[in-house]
Amino acid sequence: MSLFYPEDLNYMARAIRLAERGRFTTSPNPCVGCVIVKNNQIIGEGFHIQAGGPHAEINALTQVEQSQATAQGATAYVTLEPCSHTGKTPPCASALIKAGVATVIVGMEDPNPLVSGRGIQMLRDAGIQVHQGCLESACKKINPGFNKRMTHKRPFVQVKLASSLDGRTAMASGESKWITSYQARKDVQLYRAKACAILTGSGTVMADNPQMNVRESDFPLTDYPIESIRQPAKIIIDNQSQLTPDLNIFASETPVFVVKNKIKVTPPQQNWPKHVTQIELSGNDHNIDLTALMLELGACQMNHIWVEAGAKLAGALIQQGLVDELIIYQAPKLMGENTKGLLDVPNLTELSQAVEWQYADVRQIGPDLRLTLRAK
Repeated sequence: MSLFYPEDLNYMARAIRLAERGRFTTSPNPCVGCVIVKNNQIIGEGFHIQAGGPHAEINALTQVEQSQATAQGATAYVTLEPCSHTGKTPPCASALIKAGVATVIVGMEDPNPLVSGRGIQMLRDAGIQVHQGCLESACKKINPGFNKRMTHKRPFVQVKLASSLDGRTAMASGESKWITSYQARKDVQLYRAKACAILTGSGTVMADNPQMNVRESDFPLTDYPIESIRQPAKIIIDNQSQLTPDLNIFASETPVFVVKNKIKVTPPQQNWPKHVTQIELSGNDHNIDLTALMLELGACQMNHIWVEAGAKLAGALIQQGLVDELIIYQAPKLMGENTKGLLDVPNLTELSQAVEWQYADVRQIGPDLRLTLRAK
């Protein structure tokens, strides 16, 4: 294991901050940052902005060239192993070799089987010193979705829930607007913007007629123009064939995937817009196979799914072990007994069957608490 000097940690921390600037735009590619240092001075830096565009290392080398400096003998700090294969762009490892860098400090090895150590080996074969594992844990946290898809062939799944202090989500009448605060709803926009897709059920769509998009009026970051942010795709599970093309969720041209059980009786044909794709999957009891759905979404290069759904679908995802994180916004209100609960996780009869989670983060958002929990 390599040992790193304080200046190495500082430069890698800078590369991580750069990588995070791509969190709303890079999917299905990972977020990557690169800092090039020579004689204790940063001579170039960059991050990956968008799939199909230049990678972080290329943007950093371009900045070096534009400043009329040279990367010969320099050290490059990269949050993710430089790629070694030709995809939509040439290999970054080759570009670093051609530029003549002497050392490459790597945050983490690329979990992509097309790379996975090959980029590091290419650099070493060219006589470049490579040290890996610098701030590795922090580098891994940048790309939970990409890492999950590369290692498990399915997306990283976050389920968003909102409740009162006593765990209630709506009055008996169905009234639920608004349990949590305006600040919490703005915070949700950040999660939506980072996700490849928002998953919901037809019951939620029929009840609320939402658009399920990133709203410019509520987006809290002023340094990200809304037009530069990728709107997440929309995935709707419609086992009862309730959806119709006139609903708000179909109004924009953002891709929508309507998922149905293929053993159900064929519903009347609808005149769906061109941006709507229907997916038919098998399942039991007229419900789709959620594991098969996640594998299908992984095959579609979706890294990160944000779930805003009712108690039944959220509970089913949890029960089937498909949820990586829970994001719960808890309002300081008591709603009482004759109200609707947070989750529907059936068939639990003993405390030993309880689904256990661990707190990863707790912070105040306006008057509410945002609880982040990870599966044990």
